[in-house]
Amino acid sequence: MIIGEAGQAAQALWGDVFDTPGRVYGGGKGGQFKMDPEELAAVIGQWEDVLDKIVDDGHKIERLVVESGNAPGKDPVSGSYVSTSSDSIVALLSQNTSMRKYAQEYIKKLKEAQSKTVVTDQDLSDTFKA
Repeated sequence: MIIGEAGQAAQALWGDVFDTPGRVYGGGKGGQFKMDPEELAAVIGQWEDVLDKIVDDGHKIERLVVESGNAPGKDPVSGSYVSTSSDSIVALLSQNTSMRKYAQEYIKKLKEAQSKTVVTDQDLSDTFKA
């Protein structure tokens, strides 16, 4: 069952792989996001792959910024073409930077959740050993 904006975003990114019976994802009052440690590691890996692609795209866009400076002619229309193209490329770079920061922060939060899960699991395991 997909609940909330986060669940919808995950579904849009990965399809119905999160629609597993018995699991609750997303927001709502006291929303939950449950998965096994292996599943969480796999999700982190997927986000790291997405981040790599975003970074690669950013390098390509930065090259476009450098290479887009020459007008095809000396007339006003050519100058306008370069100016409009440059503005679009800068906007694209800004959007890419925003996506990169979002992915980095999301990966950081997933890793923090993973660490807390490991600590909680260890604490529970130690309780049963005592």
